[in-house]
Formats: sequence, C-alpha cells, structure tokens
Amino acid sequence: MRPLLLLLFFHYLSSLHVSIGSEIDAAQNPFTPKSYLIRYWTKQIDNDLPKSSFLLSKASPLSAVDYARFSKLADDPISLADHLTEFCSSAKLLCFPDLAPSLESHPKDSSFAVYSYKNFTNYGTDRTGGQDSFKNYTQNQNVVVNSFRRYSGDSVRHEHKFEFYSTDGNDVDDNFKTYSKDATDGSGEFNKYHENVNIADSKLTSYSSAANGNGQTFKNYETGNIGDSYFTSYGNAATKTPTEFKSYGLDSNVMGSHFTNYGENGNKATDTFTSYADEGNDPLNEFNNYGEKGNGATEEFTSYRDEANSGADSFTTYAKDSKSAKVNFVNYGNSTFEGPDTFTGYGQGASGQKIGFKIYGVNNTFTDYTKKTEISFASYTNATATTTSSGVGSLVNKWVEEGKFFRESKIKTGTVMAMPDIRDKMPKRWFLPRVISSKLPFSTARLPEMKSIFHASDNSSMEDMIKDALSECERKASKGETKRCVGSAEDMIDFATSVLGRNVVVRSTENTNGSTKNIMIGSVKGINGGKVTRSVSCHQSLFPYLLYYCHSVPKVRVYEADILDASSKAKINHGVAICHLDTSDWSPGHGAFVALGSSPGNIEVCHWIFENDMTWTIAD
Repeated sequence: MRPLLLLLFFHYLSSLHVSIGSEIDAAQNPFTPKSYLIRYWTKQIDNDLPKSSFLLSKASPLSAVDYARFSKLADDPISLADHLTEFCSSAKLLCFPDLAPSLESHPKDSSFAVYSYKNFTNYGTDRTGGQDSFKNYTQNQNVVVNSFRRYSGDSVRHEHKFEFYSTDGNDVDDNFKTYSKDATDGSGEFNKYHENVNIADSKLTSYSSAANGNGQTFKNYETGNIGDSYFTSYGNAATKTPTEFKSYGLDSNVMGSHFTNYGENGNKATDTFTSYADEGNDPLNEFNNYGEKGNGATEEFTSYRDEANSGADSFTTYAKDSKSAKVNFVNYGNSTFEGPDTFTGYGQGASGQKIGFKIYGVNNTFTDYTKKTEISFASYTNATATTTSSGVGSLVNKWVEEGKFFRESKIKTGTVMAMPDIRDKMPKRWFLPRVISSKLPFSTARLPEMKSIFHASDNSSMEDMIKDALSECERKASKGETKRCVGSAEDMIDFATSVLGRNVVVRSTENTNGSTKNIMIGSVKGINGGKVTRSVSCHQSLFPYLLYYCHSVPKVRVYEADILDASSKAKINHGVAICHLDTSDWSPGHGAFVALGSSPGNIEVCHWIFENDMTWTIAD
C-alpha cells in the first residue's frame, strides 16, 4: 500500500469510534473526501440533527485514488501545476484551458458557428479581399478562453464580422493581439459582443496600428455584468481609420474600459462614441494617452455615460501635442448619481484645437484650462444634479432589484412581495479537501506561486480572479465582524463552531423557485424563537476552487419561511431570510438604503439567502 493511502487508512481507523450511523452509504468508499467530511462533521458538531445534503453535495468529488495522488502532488506546487488539466478535471475546478498555438493560416474565407477554445495564430494575414464571419461563437458557454494573434495583419480590403460573439456566457476571456495591423481599406464589425455575459474580460492589443482606411464598428459591445475591456495601442500611427463605438457598455453593471495609447500619431482619424456606457451601473472608463500627437483628428462623444449611476472617468494626457483636432463632448456624464471625472493634461501643447462641451456632469476638474492651453470651450454647461422622485424610482428599479432588500415587517404570513433573482450565476465548482487546500498558497505575498499553479499569465482573467479574491479575503474586518475565507468544508465547520459553539446547524434556501416573481409568504419560523441572535453567513467568491467568504454577523434575526405561488398559493420553495438589526456601520450609498429610502443606523435591512449561499446558526 502506498504511504499516503496507508496514512489515510490509519486516519480512518482512528475515527471509527465516531458514530456515523447510516449516513455513509455502503457503496461509499471510506477514503473519499466526502466520507471523511461526514466523519469530521459528526466529530465536530454536537447534535444529532440530519447533516445538510446541501453542504455535503459540495464536498470534493475526487475518488480515493485521485485524493491520495493529488494530495501527494500538492506537496510540491510545481508538480501540481504540471498536472493542472487533470487536477481541474478530476476535482471539478474552474480552470482555463491552455491554448496551444495554431499553425493554420486560414487562407480562404471562413465562417465559424458554435466554435470555442481555439487559439488563432497568424489568422487572415496578407489576405486580399474576402470576408470572415464569426456567428454564434462560444455562445452559451460557461468558461470561454480565446486568443487571436496577428489577426488580419497586412490585409487589403478584408472584411471581418463578429456577430453573437461570446454571448450569454459566464466567464469570458478574449484576447486580440496585433489586430488589423498595417491593414488597408478593410472593415470590421463587433455586433452583440459579450452580450449578457456575467464576467467578461477582453483585451485588444495593437489594434489597427498603422492601418490605412480600416474602419471598425462596435455595436452592442459589453452589455453584461462585471467586466473589463482593454484597448492598447489602438489606432497608433493609423491614417483615416474611422471607428464607431455604438451602444458600447449599454446597461452594463460595473464595467471597466481602458483605452491606452489610443490614436497616438494618428492622421485624420475619425472616432465616434455614441451611447457609450449609457445607463450603466458604476462604469469605470479610463482614457490614457488619448490622441497624442494626432493630426487633424475628429473625435465626437455623444450621449457619453448618459443616465449612468456613479462610476468614474479619467482622461489623462488627452490630445497632447496634437494639431488641428476637433473634439465634441455632447451630453457627457449627465447621470442620475454623479461619479468623479478627472481630466489631466488635457490638450497640453496642442495647437488649433476646437473643443465643445454641452451638458457636462457636475464633477469635473476643468480648472484654468483655457488659460493654460489654446483650447476653446464652446457652449460648456456645468450641469447640476437634479434628481426627481421619479428619477430615483427608475434608478431603484434598474440597479437595486425589487425585493433584494426589504423590511422585517414583510416576513409575515400572507404578505405578497417581489422575490429577486436568487439564482447563482457563478461557475459551478467544488471544495478541495483540506489535506490539499492547506498545502496551496493563498496570500498576496505568494501571488506568483498561485499564478504558476493555475497557469495564470500576467493581466489575464485568471490573475484578476485570484487577485480579487485575495483582496476581499485580506481586507480588514469591519466593525464587529469576524471573517475568514474557507476553501474546504472542514474549514467552514471549524470557523462556524469557533464563533457559535458546537451545537450548530447550516441553513440555506431550498431552491430558486419564485425568482423574479411575486411570491406569498406562508408559514414563518423565527430561529431562536425569533430573538436577536448571531449567525455566520457564507457567500461564494469567484476562484478556481469553491471558496466562501464567511463572516460572523452579530445582532440579527434569522427566519425560515414557506414560499408560496402568489396566485395558486401552492408551496414552491422554503426560504431562509436574515435581518440585520444594526446597520449603523454600513455605507450611506448601500443599495439597501437606495431601495428602502433611509440611511445607516435608522432601519433594519433583511434579505434572502441566495442559491448556494448559507448561514450557520445555533441549533434550536
């Protein structure tokens, strides 16, 4: 018997004194992570209540043999990295495929339908004429990774259209490198790109650099939830390259766009930004080194960030050292709730500029620009925020989903109320066994090791995912909060019992029935007799393996309630709701106060436990 299997065997024998009853099926191998979790649960929790099938379903699916094998490989993270594909497949983790370079040259017109996981190298180079069409590309895929290298370079009159590209996906990572470089008289169109994507990351590098008359149109681009678009070296040294951004980031939630070295040394470029980031929630737009040293450029920003909520814009070294540029900002940043806009080094060293600003938002930094540059501001209006009650209502309906937050008085038999979308939109993953997770690095100080293990390249979606999780897990706890990130069910049990004691139970909403509809509250049970209690709530974080952010929540009341169909009054779900009684330390801009019309410390705030989240309480 191999040493690790022998070790696991004796570990199993040492735990046989624990009563496990009939909970381990006769067919269940006692050496699997799930079997160990059941024994650990029985040992650590002092009650005979049924174990949560909900939590047990998240136990690592590794077989006994793979459990032993990968536990041994985890002793040396480099060895584990060498077997990442197999490890991710066996443990059911979220990992991006390693794309091998493609040697295909694609000399003829191509039409791709329902095509994914491909690395295009040297695609369309030196093409003359012709058209490539990408339709339904990676549509409805959970995890999408694509890389286009040297796309359409040195081509002449080559047309390419991306339609329904990476739509309705969950976690999408698209990279276009050296796109249409040195191309002449071609055209490209991105239509419905990243539409309804949950987490999107796209990088366009060396896009249309040194191109001549190569037009690009972006329509319905990035209308999803959470994402970043990077445009680097876009249109550098290009001549007469008309670019139109239409419906870019419309209705997006927390979308970031970064334009770096955009139009540098361009000649007679024409860019039109129409309906850019309109009606978005917290958009972050960064234009760095935009149009520097350009000649005769025409830039028009129309309906830019109109009706957006919060967000921020940064224009740094805009049109620096340019000549005879025309820039028109119309209806810029006219938002319901303003965000900060920063213009730094705007038009510095420029000559012959003509700038027009109309209906510009309230936050800006146009200080003494007309004194320092030759720029003339025409029809500039420093708008003031005028929010009507109807405006706030529309914002609440748009960005704070009805029913997401509610008052405690709503949890009452017979109440009809809106149920928000409680469905889990994250990729499905499983816990790692603690024997493995405890050996893997998890700290910002060891980020290079983490990137190596999960094959995360610099500036990739995987790197962003890891960094975001670390940032949340390492942030300072708020007042009265005790927190811990857990990557194994055993760690979660330990944290819950350390806060609440060993007589605990985990609660979760039974299913997602009733989501986005009106529901009726049936019978209601207050946990701990409806008295003020303490709980440990656990929320998913996006990470390669299942990772939960768990934190103790003092001064709460927890309820279980039957959820009924509002029309037939038939039971369709059994929900768990938690009411936070002390909101004094919450941010004034918290969505709960926007939705309920109050401020920190003045009201309690309740919400449902969403799918795949959970709360631990002392057992009744």
